[in-house]
Amino acid sequence: MFGFKKRDPAAKLRRDYEGLMAEAVDLQRRGDIKGFAEKTREAADVEDQITQLEASKPAKPS
Repeated sequence: MFGFKKRDPAAKLRRDYEGLMAEAVDLQRRGDIKGFAEKTREAADVEDQITQLEASKPAKPS
C-alpha cells in the first residue's frame, strides 16, 4: 500500500560508491597511490554489496 515511500537501499550504496570513487581519483591525482588503492578496494566492496542486493531482489511483475 505504501510501497512508494520505501527507499531503495541500493541507492544509498550507489551514492557511497560514487563518493569513494571520487575520493580515489582525488588521491590518485595527488600522487597517493596507496590511498588510491585502499579507496578503490572499499569502492569494490560496496559494488559487491550492490550486486548482491540487486541479485536478491524479487523480479517485478510486468
